[in-house]
Order: sequence, then structure tokens, then C-alpha cells
Amino acid sequence: MTNLIKRLSRLYSEDVANSLAPRIEARVNETKQQKLIRKDKWDEKDVVLITYGDQFQEESVKNLISFKKMYDKYLKSTFEVVHFLPFYPYSSDDGFSVIDYKQVNPVLGDWADVREMEKSARLMFDFVCNHMSAKSDWFKRYLAGDKEFANFFVEMNPETDLSSVTRPRATPVLTPFKFDSGEEKYIWTTFSDDQIDLNFANPEVLYKMIDVLLFYLEQGAEYVRLDAVGFMWKVPGTSSIHLDETHEIVKLFRDLVDMAAPGTIIITETNVPHLDNISYFGDGEKEAHMVYQFPLPPLVLHAIHHGNASFLSGWARELELPTGKRTFFNFLASHDGIGLNPVRGIIPETEILALVKDLEQEGALVSYKQNPDGSKSPYEINVTYMDALNKQSDSDAVRLRRFVVAHAVLFSIPGVPAVYVQSILGSRNDIAGVEKTGQNRSINRKKYQLSEISTELESQDTLRKATYEALTKLINVRKSESLFHPEIEMEVIDSTAELFVIKRSSGAESLILIHNLSENEVNYSLDSGIYINICTNSTITGSDSIRLSGYEFCWLKTKNCREEQK
Repeated sequence: MTNLIKRLSRLYSEDVANSLAPRIEARVNETKQQKLIRKDKWDEKDVVLITYGDQFQEESVKNLISFKKMYDKYLKSTFEVVHFLPFYPYSSDDGFSVIDYKQVNPVLGDWADVREMEKSARLMFDFVCNHMSAKSDWFKRYLAGDKEFANFFVEMNPETDLSSVTRPRATPVLTPFKFDSGEEKYIWTTFSDDQIDLNFANPEVLYKMIDVLLFYLEQGAEYVRLDAVGFMWKVPGTSSIHLDETHEIVKLFRDLVDMAAPGTIIITETNVPHLDNISYFGDGEKEAHMVYQFPLPPLVLHAIHHGNASFLSGWARELELPTGKRTFFNFLASHDGIGLNPVRGIIPETEILALVKDLEQEGALVSYKQNPDGSKSPYEINVTYMDALNKQSDSDAVRLRRFVVAHAVLFSIPGVPAVYVQSILGSRNDIAGVEKTGQNRSINRKKYQLSEISTELESQDTLRKATYEALTKLINVRKSESLFHPEIEMEVIDSTAELFVIKRSSGAESLILIHNLSENEVNYSLDSGIYINICTNSTITGSDSIRLSGYEFCWLKTKNCREEQK
């Protein structure tokens, strides 16, 4: 209780902290009584599938039931954890405008269907903690003047100077809404006029959101993703992102899940430059267990686009790995686009803009952000990762080689890897989806009829089947090798610019992971010794150089001579 009061006192007055702490503690005890079992930390077998709950569909069948059929047949042996993007009732943004945090979208199913899915996989839920739908009961009751929901959202005089506020969108910070009384007020809307920011300066908002968080644990969430978490606390005259109060709330969430269900993983989603992103690991105090490795997708894309891994290697060489119960959540593709902010300061702006232009010419779309001076900058590239890596004129053979070597890089670096469902399915840009919704992000969010996708995965000589088989094989090689444990350190090995080469070592054994990110044939010289290619089980004897064709990679395991001599 003392630690809880101390944490709350950094957010509110002493009186508020003293009255709120017992209520929170009582709610935590309710969850503790369920004695929820979680895995202790993570290992090399933890690979996450990112997906929508309605990804696979059948007529007159609830989506979660259809998903489980697909998962059990094609994905279960590969992915230990399933990250369901928001599966609650929503009004826009493919689920991220939540109408009711505690209900399952009835088209998908109900909580019984979620629990049935839990029998096949460990689950990761989205906690959309910064905002909720303008169609939600909370916001409707707020507009109606219900005292229970007074001050639940951030009212602001439209004359307030908000020029310093960080803008992830090119839309206004404030949106006017008319109350049932007829009065009009301006409300803080970071992302859209249908996504109303919650007011965490009101302790009742914090309590209700803690209740939601603990409810998710009770419903089977072993991983919890804090969506758009950096924006939770607002102060005019500041950037209103990554404020100290926001970090305190994340630390509080960490404290509570550690008490209620030890082993539960908190992941922060902050698509921002690296130093801001890793600040959510905590400064001397426990905060997030994992943070997204946001620089990785654009760095790998840039490297393959140019056939030059210099920026990727330089970034990896300087990357400080987290210690203790913390690690990176690594990915290449997600339901969002490829964020550009995380590589600003790593890749020169001129090269970022050139990459954006090149991808636009090949059919990618671009979303922009508003800068404090009123100008706009590219914020993310909207494209499937398959099409991001390739030209429209490329052959499927080239597409596959580039795509697989990109994922070999993903699986080789320290952390827990995650694969977006469109990637394991080898999906291309969904132009028809964009035309239907008018939203750029729809290009990478296609849903499938279960019968059609099953047929495609069984068909011969298709890019989709070849991608599925290649990534499935690669993931299972990774899962079978203990040197891929997320906490085993990485050493970047100097090599020619075309190659990304790292070493993962523990005790008497090492992995030398060599990736040719160019179309050219490249030689690499090995030290003397005997190496096993863990992807092919073939033996290579050093110190002859090995030859890698365009976009080829080689994962080699060897004994460490110094360790053997001890």
C-alpha cells in the first residue's frame, strides 16, 4: 500500500492518493484471487503472430471460431503467442476507436470464444488506453452531463496555444462537440474526431482504466500492448508526449500486473525516435517489460532498397541491450505503416525522403504528420512489407528472396520477434481495400475468406504458399536454437557494406549470422573452425571464404575455441 500511495502521489494530491490506493488494492486482490498462471519471462520459442480477430471469415460463423480453425491447422506449430488487435466494439480505425472496453465485437464472438482460443495459444490484448470512441457510452454520458463522467475528457479553450503539442496526424488537436445542454466545447482529440482522449488528470479515469487492464488479465491476456501510450497526459505549453506523469502511469500499470498476475508482459507502443522509445524501459524503476523496436522496419527496408547495410549495422552496433526483466519486441510489419520518425537521426533526412519518393512510384501510400511550424512531414509509409521491398516489375523469385532475408535479419537480433499475419501469408498491396475505405492503412489490412486462403496455401507454385513455407521453416529453425534466446547478446561483425553480420554467443558455442542484403554475389571469410549451417544441417570448414548469392543468408553454429581450451 505504501508504494502504491507513493506512486499515486506523483500524479495527484496526497488526499486523493490516500483515498484511491485502497480501492485499487482491493481491485488488484480480486484478480490475484484467480491465481492466473503465466510463463516466467521469455525464451527463443516465443514468436508472436500479429493479427485481427476477424482476419479469416466464413458465412454465418463467428470470426474467432474461423480464426481458430486457421490457426490450429496452419499457424499453431509456428507461433506461441497471438496478438489480437482490438477485438472490441468500435466505430472507426479498424478497432482503435473502442466503444466498449469490456465487450467482444459480436461479429467476432464473445469472451467464451476468446477463452477457447486461449486453449491453443497464449494471448496478447490491445489496451487502447489513450482514447476511446466518440460513440462510446462514456462519451455520450459525458455529453449528457452525467456527473459520473464529468471531467473524463480533456476540455480546452480553443484560443489556448497548443503549437508545442506533438502531432502524429495532420488534423486539429481540438474538436468542437455540442453537449445535450446545447453548449459547445472543444475536446482534445490526438488522432481523429472519433477518438476522444481520456483525461488521466481525473483520478476516476485512472481507476476505471486500471479496472479495464485487470479485466483483460482475467480474460486471458498474458501480454498487454499499451496503444499510443505516450500521449496519455496533457499539459498545454508542452509537447504533451512522454511527460513524467505518463511514465508514472506506465510504472503503476507494471506494479499492478506484477502483483495481480506475475509474468504478465507490458509492452509500450511509442512510434518515436529511439531514445524516447527506450525511455519506457524505466529510469531506475520498473516500467515496460518490452518496447517495440521501431527503427528496425525502415532500417531493413533502406538496407535492401540500397543493397547496403551500413546504417543497419551502425545502428545495431550502438544498440544497448536492456538488462533484467526487459527486452525488445522486434518486428518488420504491422497493421500500421512503416514509421519514419524512429530513423530520423539515424538515416539522413534526404535519404528518407528519397526512399519515400521511390516507394510512392511503386504504389505505396504515405501518411503525413503536422510539425510545430505548421509544415508537414512523411510520418509513415503505407504498404505491405512484401511490396515495400520490391518493384512491381520484379519476379516472384526475387520478391521471395528479399522478403525471406529481411525476416532472417528480424529473427537474428536479440528480443522477441513478431510477424504480421499479412507477412506470413505473403500478401501484396490491397489497392481495392484503400478504394473501399478511403484509408491509406487499408492497403495492408486485407481480410480473407477462410476457404479461399486455405486453397491458396495448398496451391502449388504461388508466392503466397512459398512465403508461408519459407517463413514457417525459418521460424522453426530459430525456435529450436537456444542461442536465439532474447537475452543473449549480439556483436556486429565488420564486413563489406552489402552484408549484415552478427554473432550471438553463450559459453562454448556461437552463431555467426550472415545476411547478404544486396542483389550481388558477395564473399565472406570465416575464421578457422567447423561450422554447421543450422538451416540446412550442412557442414562448412573455415577458413575458406563462403560465397553468398544475392539476398542469400547463412546461419552458422560453431564451437568457441577459447571455451573448449578451458
